Amino acid sequence: MQLDFFPSRTLTLYLAKLFVVRILAVLVMLVLVLLALDLLSETGDILAAPGNGQAEILQYASLRAPQLAARFLPYSVLLATLITLVTLNQNSEVVAMKAAGLSAHQVLAPLLLTAAVVSAVSFGFNERIVTRANATLKAWQAAEYGPIPEVAGEGAAAGVRSNIYLTDGDHILSAATLAGAGEQIVLTGVTWYARTPGGIIREQVRSPRATFAAPGWRLENPVKFDVAGAVTDRPAAMVVGENLSPARIMLQSIDADAQSFWELGESIDAYEAAGRNTDEMRAKWWHRLSGPLSALLMPLLGSVAAFGLARSGQLFVRAIIGMALGFAYFVVDNAALAMGSFGGYPPFLAAWAPFLLFLLVGETVLIRTEE
Repeated sequence: MQLDFFPSRTLTLYLAKLFVVRILAVLVMLVLVLLALDLLSETGDILAAPGNGQAEILQYASLRAPQLAARFLPYSVLLATLITLVTLNQNSEVVAMKAAGLSAHQVLAPLLLTAAVVSAVSFGFNERIVTRANATLKAWQAAEYGPIPEVAGEGAAAGVRSNIYLTDGDHILSAATLAGAGEQIVLTGVTWYARTPGGIIREQVRSPRATFAAPGWRLENPVKFDVAGAVTDRPAAMVVGENLSPARIMLQSIDADAQSFWELGESIDAYEAAGRNTDEMRAKWWHRLSGPLSALLMPLLGSVAAFGLARSGQLFVRAIIGMALGFAYFVVDNAALAMGSFGGYPPFLAAWAPFLLFLLVGETVLIRTEE
């Protein structure tokens, strides 16, 4: 038995089943509670858009739920680990497994295997569902929960990007959404800021829609405000941003959270070919792999709650230590990712250093306390 990494088939299935049920229970509880709180703050804005009702509220919930599930899945694995191991310890099941000759790593092996499967499922879920939900929800919010622009042949929200911000020399072009590609790009909710060489805004132009004018972008029904004279004008049409090509706009409007792992890799290559800094995007690209793997760490970090006699009075303290280790990982991971985005850490180090560090911490704690 000592030479096998996993315990018996029956025990492996028993522990894995316990773990999976608790992960799902905690995840559903967290998502429902957080979604209810989120709806309390967003329902007013959703219903403020003309024609919106209960169907739009349910649509928002369907887009927000995958984001919450992806974000809090590692937390659910951590809490499920503590609940599972504390219960096994209190019922003396860990003592029985140790008496049967199992090592600490063998006791944890079914949980680690389950967590590895959860990590793989999390990666696929993020790539196929969460990225699309991110793109759709951001486009919808940019349209203030109104109709989302449609891409010809693809439907609403397909290929739509939100919160576009571009510079043309001293001038600025911003748009709420971008739909289409190449010369078929359509910008909505457009604002053009004409600035002096010193950066002072001298003219502001707002337009509901802009299309490519080869060169420049033709603003439809523009409203121009001259800052110096405080005069508002409504010209029939206006062309701005003649140095902003469709290729440049597509390059500058990339949203890493709305692209899949492979699409983001292609965007990084395009940025590098254009001589742009890719630290932030590359850190997020690496984190697409290290992020889901954080679920694999949780049984190891929470294992301190499994060992030691329950009647010694230290079980609660051990559970608190396991929870503290888990939450410390999330704090360090977020801080490292932020440093990587700012260029303080190399992207690879920012994404993988917290995982490797706490992998060593978890193994050290497990070995020193039990093995």
